[in-house]
Amino acid sequence: MKLLIVEDNERVALFLKKGLSESGHTADHADNGRDGMFLAASEPYDAIIMDRMLPGGIDGLAIIEALRASGNKTPILILSALSAVDDRIRGLKSGGDDYLVKPFAFGELLARLDALLRRSQDARSETTLSVDDLSMDLLSHKVTRGGKAVALQPREFKLLEYLMRHANQVVTRTMLLENVWDYHFDPQTNVVDVHVSKLRQKIDAGIERPLLRTIRNAGYMLTADD
Repeated sequence: MKLLIVEDNERVALFLKKGLSESGHTADHADNGRDGMFLAASEPYDAIIMDRMLPGGIDGLAIIEALRASGNKTPILILSALSAVDDRIRGLKSGGDDYLVKPFAFGELLARLDALLRRSQDARSETTLSVDDLSMDLLSHKVTRGGKAVALQPREFKLLEYLMRHANQVVTRTMLLENVWDYHFDPQTNVVDVHVSKLRQKIDAGIERPLLRTIRNAGYMLTADD
């Protein structure tokens, strides 16, 4: 990985650079917010290690917010001595991808960076989903079955996306309420059943091999298996 370290503590920065170098990575270092912002915005990095409290007129969270506002999606691990829950929440809400509190174990930091890179690569590479002859383009929001376009409403698209991401798995009503409707309680309505029924009509109607199955007393499953 090519990394950027934005850290004003010289001992911490040297410790990070040494450990990353020994692990086969390269790292640039900025010891203030101004230089950190310049490097982060002008150079391509696989990930950024960002301290929160920085000299130079701009702190770590302001750098992150500016990068995200400009469309920069480089994974960012916030490294900070601020350990309160509210501090961690604020860091993540600003656009940070992970938050590690000082003092820290280098092995944990390296593992977190590896996880961030894997997620970033997966997000960049996955632009389509498919189950049998059902295909979904996540960028254009187009769905086809057997090469024919399927017109879906936004909620139906989100429902189908969740089912496709969990293909060949039983998906419960509660899972759908939480992940498609963002309900963390049961509204005691048949909203899931109604939408699943409409979705089934659109993707399975007139086709000999249905993909969307109802699993009795369990939930639903999107599968091409018999």
